[in-house]
Parts: sequence; structure tokens; C-alpha cells
Amino acid sequence: MKYNEIRTAFLDFFESKGHKIVPSASLIPNDPTLLFTVAGMVPWKSILQGAEAPFANRVADVQKCIRAGGKHNDLDEVGFDGRHHTFFEMMGNWSFGDYFKEGAIEMSWELLTKVMGLDPDKIRVTTHISDEESTELWRKIAGKEAIRLGDKDNWWSAGDTGPCGPCTEMFYDFGEDIQNEDDRWVEIWNDVFMQFDRDANGNLSALPKQNVDTGGGLERWGAMMQGVRDNYDTDLFRALISATEGVVGVKKTAENTASFKVIADHLRAVGFAIADGVIPSNTDRGYVIRRILRRAMRHGQILGHRGELLSKLYPALVTEMGAAYPELAAQQSRVVEIIQNEEHAFADLLQNGMKLLDAELPKVNNGVLPGDIAFKLFDTYGFPLDLTQMILRDKNMDVDTAGFERAMTEQKERSRANTKGTRVLWESQGDLPATDDATKYAPESDMTSSVISILRDGEFVKTADAGDDVEIALNKTNFYGTQGGQVGDAGEILKDDTVVMTVSEAARAGNIVIHKGRVTAQIAVGDAVKPVINTATRAATARAHTATHLLQAALREVLNEDVEQRGSKVSPDSVRFDFSFGRAMTAEEKQAVEDLVNKWIAADMPVLHEEMSLDAAKSRGAMALFGEKYGDTVRVITAGDISCELCGGTHIHHTGEIIKAKINKEKSISSGIRRITMSVGNLAE
Repeated sequence: MKYNEIRTAFLDFFESKGHKIVPSASLIPNDPTLLFTVAGMVPWKSILQGAEAPFANRVADVQKCIRAGGKHNDLDEVGFDGRHHTFFEMMGNWSFGDYFKEGAIEMSWELLTKVMGLDPDKIRVTTHISDEESTELWRKIAGKEAIRLGDKDNWWSAGDTGPCGPCTEMFYDFGEDIQNEDDRWVEIWNDVFMQFDRDANGNLSALPKQNVDTGGGLERWGAMMQGVRDNYDTDLFRALISATEGVVGVKKTAENTASFKVIADHLRAVGFAIADGVIPSNTDRGYVIRRILRRAMRHGQILGHRGELLSKLYPALVTEMGAAYPELAAQQSRVVEIIQNEEHAFADLLQNGMKLLDAELPKVNNGVLPGDIAFKLFDTYGFPLDLTQMILRDKNMDVDTAGFERAMTEQKERSRANTKGTRVLWESQGDLPATDDATKYAPESDMTSSVISILRDGEFVKTADAGDDVEIALNKTNFYGTQGGQVGDAGEILKDDTVVMTVSEAARAGNIVIHKGRVTAQIAVGDAVKPVINTATRAATARAHTATHLLQAALREVLNEDVEQRGSKVSPDSVRFDFSFGRAMTAEEKQAVEDLVNKWIAADMPVLHEEMSLDAAKSRGAMALFGEKYGDTVRVITAGDISCELCGGTHIHHTGEIIKAKINKEKSISSGIRRITMSVGNLAE
């Protein structure tokens, strides 16, 4: 049976048993703890754990999965055996409080022996040592004496506490002549019985609703049903490898088989992930896909190929798997364009970096590339460390990773030491109290403050006279210092109701707000003063900041949910927004984003400013900037029901205050990163 025939037979069988057949969920999971959907149960996690009511009592599907990042990582094994994959298909049937052990075991045995026609003598089963019921059911249903195993092999749990239970596994004999037992007896099916709830003391109690979670890898089934021992010798992979031979102009041999396996496997992972909305980038799942794509290209070069590779092979993937997964064909032009952009960027990066690497390798006499050279490749040519390691691995060489990390640390220290302006001077004043944050969002205030420090010409002084350009710290201020991409306030500082300083910019140095500007009358440390912001500038900046949140929400709706912020600058009535996306936006997409932002502005939705615990914000689904560090208490800005973000900036209270938005330009600023500039308010008229 071929792959498409196995999928169809599997789903038809469970449909005949009353299961609702559902399409595969996305590779982008609705689970912040996972980069990808790594198993068939991931889309059903909330139902299986009782947090969500099931829409059907019996369900079956074939779920697309990726294991290539975090703790679920098979990437480095791919290509060097016949069983590892980054992308794979997991067949499964699910009972949500319906049938349990007897029904699951009966259907498993019927599927394997009747539908698939496997020889019962070639199937071995295991059960948990405590599970007398399943052991007896195997005797009754199949006449099989199960092998009893312990928790390591035949017990499933969601964690240290919560749902858990025994499982029973089925193994298939791939040949008596195979010496290694693990290679001979391969797991082909697993029934998990969610039977108990475990408390903090380890005590088990019966779940009120017991579930069945099953799974079997389609790639293993392909090998089993086609009588081969290597997954890559099945019809699907033979077709993809044949297409690869046509593109690279080289035939597969015993010596180059690993490279052909890598390319065929990685084509599936990259193609499916991008079709589901993952954009190659330098962070998160985008980084994983970029790494997989570059690994495939590197193996193409090992085969002597130069230029585009996976983008040329993508049509073959559509041919082989498009009937089962129509999103591949629907997204073909977009996916190919994104892959091509990545391939061209990588080709340039590789060409420049390899010149340095080729010059340095003859100097290496211990098989280990010095860390400072690896860092130079990273810092100058954009070579990630793992790319250098992959290239050197082919040459049986390694990298001094400790030296690489030292060079990275030294570079960061140099960067801090070379900080422009006077931030370092302010940060060196460790005795300065932090500026009170309680009033910085107030547009107007009658607060009385006092001068705690004055910096003039690089020195801290006690007084400053009219005409001096200075920086001043106050013990309390309602000025917003530049932070989180938002420019700081401008305004004045008054003493005895007389302007003593015009503030052109409020900046930040750690927890201190610094007021930069020119003194108009003598001012001294200890003076009682009143900070007064320019309310018109503040309002225009707040308009732009809320509009930035609407812009991000619109980009995610029009382009895809994987769009992520990569930087921003919010100025009065002006927005610059950087985001992850693998290609130029079309004119239609830009117009759709602009129209959506203006639609939300016209709706005059309320904008809530709330403080809450970080856990409460996460449970609400508030978006955060990747890599940012947040305290236990955070500020959450919610615009209607379309945007909810952690944000410390200033904002308006109704979207209608933005007035209007207009996208001015969209361009690339680096590989996989785009920049939009947008005018709002008065500038958009």
C-alpha cells in the first residue's frame, strides 16, 4: 500500500467505527510551551485534560508534526538512518469519554490484522505491569500474551501531577535476520489510556471521564506495508529523491545517500511549515525552519549543486502530498517565493563566509577552529554558530564553543563601553533614587518635584545657568522617558511658576528619567520645581502608539499569525514598525492592512490600560515582545477585542482618537525582516 492508500484506509476504517474525521491541525500549536505541533495529541490537549468540552466523542485524524527544536529535536539524526524525520505524519483515533480499553484494543487489532492484513505472528504487544485489564483483553481479543513493562515504557502522564495512565504498544517484526532487537521489533501503534488523576503526593484517583489517545507514525507504516526496512525506500520518498536527482543532476549512490535523505526530509518540513505560516527568521520557530532550509542547501552543495534547491523541489512535494494536504497547492506561489528569498540570501552569506573559513582552516592543527574565528564569521558574515559547526562536521572538525562565547561576551562589553551620549555616566550614579513611575502616564500634573542631579559638559554640577545645555534628574516626574520604542516627552520645567528649562527630550538611564534641554534661568540641585509636559506632543505620540498595536493586529490578520514584532519607533503621529515576514507585501495586502486599521479606528473601540500579574496577563493571551524581560506586575493595553499586548507606553482611551492612518512605505531591512512606516492623526490627513 502506498502512503495515500494507507491514509485513506486508516480514516475510512475509523469513520466506519463512528469517528468524526477531521483535517490535520496547523504545525503552529495553540500552546506557548511548544514551537511546533510535535505529536498527534497536541491539538487535543485541552480536551484530554478536561479544560475544554469535546465537539465529538470519537475523532480520528492524520496530524502533521515537526520535531526539530527544543527538547523534541531529531534534526541531527536525519539522513543517517532510516527512521528519523523532522516532519512526520501521526495517525490517531481518540475517545473522549466514550469507549475505553476494550474498544481501543479491539479496533487496534482489527485495523492491523484485517484492514492492513498484517501477520498476527509478526505483532508483539506490551502492557504496563499494573494493567491487568489490558493484559487480559489481549488474551481474549487476540490470543496474545502481552509483555509486562514498567513506568518508563508503558505509562503516560501530562506531568508530575494531573491526568495519567497505562498504555499498550504494538511492535512489528521487520525481519528475523536483523540482529539488533530495536531495529527488528519497531513500534507501530500505541493506545494510551487516560485513567487516573495524580495529586501532589503521588496518589492516584480515577478520572471521572476516561479518554483514549492513540498514535502510529505513517512513515513507519509505509515501510511496513511496502516490505522495506528504511522509511526513505518507500514510494513517497523515492519520488522526492528522484525529483532531487533531477534538480542536482546527480544520481543517488551508497556514498551520497545521506544527503538525498536530508534534502527529501527537509523539503517536507520547510514546505509544510511555511505553508502553515512560519516565516524563516532569526528567532523561535522561524529560526528552526531557516536552519533546516540551510541544512538542506548545504547538502545540496555537497552533491555539487549551486543555486535554488527546495524552491525547485516544492512542486514535487505538491504532487506527492497535495491531495491529502490542499494547503500546499493553495500556498504554492507564496511558499516558493519565501524559499527563493531565503536561498538567495543564504547563497550570498555562504559565499562570503566560506572565503574566510577556507583561509583559516589550513591554520588549524588540532581539528578545532578557534572561537574568535567562529565569532568573526558570526559577527562579520552572519554565520550562526550551528552553521559553522555543520560545515566543520563534514570535515571531521569542531569549534571551540567556549572561545566563541568569550568573544561574544567581550563584544557586548565593548558595545556597552561605547554607548553614545551620557547614559553610562548616569548609570554610574548608583546613589540616585529611581524615578517614581506612578505619575508618568498623567498628561497633566500639579506635582511638586525637586532636582536631584544636574549633568553639564560631561560633569555633574550643583548649579546651571541660563544658556547651559544640561541633563537633569528629578525625584518625581510625569515625563515619559524614551522606552520600548516610544520617543520621550518634551516640555518645560518651572520654578516659582517661571520656566527655568525647556526640555527637548526625556530619556532613560536605567530607572531614572533624564530631562535633556536648555536652561533659561538658574537652576540648582535641591530646587523645588514643577515638570510640565507638552500635552499636544504627548497626545500625538499616544495616538501613534495605539495605532502601532492596531497595525500589528492587522498584519497578523492579513498576512499570517506568525508575524512578530522585531522593533519599532513611535513618534508623534508617526510609526516605524519592523516585523518578521519572508517577502515584500503586495499592494493589495498593504491596502488591506491600512483599511483594517482605519476600520478599527472608525469603530471607536475602548482602549483599556490595566496593571496585573504577569500570569494573569498570559492567561488573558496578552502578546509580549520575544526576548523582553518583564516584572511580576505588568501593564496590559487592550484595544476592543482585536489587540491585547504587554506595553509600558502611553496610549489613548478610544481608537477614534487616532483619527486616521496611512501606510507610507514597506521595505526589507534584513533577511526575513520587513519595515512599515505609517502616519496617523494629523499627518495622515
